[in-house]
Amino acid sequence: MKIDIVTIFPDIARGPLEASMMARATESGKVEFGFHDLRDFTTDKHRQVDDEPYGGGPGMVMKAEPFFAAVEALREESTRVIFLTPQGRPFVQEKARELSQETHLIFLCGHYEGIDHRIVEELVDEEISIGDYVLTNGTLAAAVVADAVVRLLPGVLGDERSAEEESFSGDGKRIEAPHYTRPAEFRGRKVPAVLLSGNHAAIEKWREEAALERTREMRPDLLE
Repeated sequence: MKIDIVTIFPDIARGPLEASMMARATESGKVEFGFHDLRDFTTDKHRQVDDEPYGGGPGMVMKAEPFFAAVEALREESTRVIFLTPQGRPFVQEKARELSQETHLIFLCGHYEGIDHRIVEELVDEEISIGDYVLTNGTLAAAVVADAVVRLLPGVLGDERSAEEESFSGDGKRIEAPHYTRPAEFRGRKVPAVLLSGNHAAIEKWREEAALERTREMRPDLLE
């Protein structure tokens, strides 16, 4: 898979995507990241990427020209263009799995008050939001989505069962059961005895029940 991120802050995306599992995925050839400074696609001497909004109002709006130039330079036959915005559809695990089937993604990252809507109308295949809140810019959101997608690529995780058994996987209706490791007792708190029993059927049953209990406590909306 190839992922290109177009932003005025490419270093923000590089940080999380050039470390840990993402770095290993890159080294193994599972993914290729491209970090592109939007200003490199401008044509004026000031490298201007924003201007005042028509109709007035606060803030500045990102210009159409550099985004069009960037997408036209980077787009391939199978490219899917994603715009990260609080106004987009909520990003969930099912969407991460869907995007992991693509071969080339371009993430467009906004800043300031927003972007010229002609970019959305002409270039964007999908608008995605990582939550009902506003960030300084869309670059962090792009890194979050990229991480969630890349870890689902075959061979990226050390154990393929990890992606199948974690929160929001499977039917997506529950979160994971609690996890424990050594020591078996710490500051008076003991690991549930069933996890030390070696009885795999009993352990699986406990995990299912514990996952359901945690979901009722933390995310009851998933059970509605």
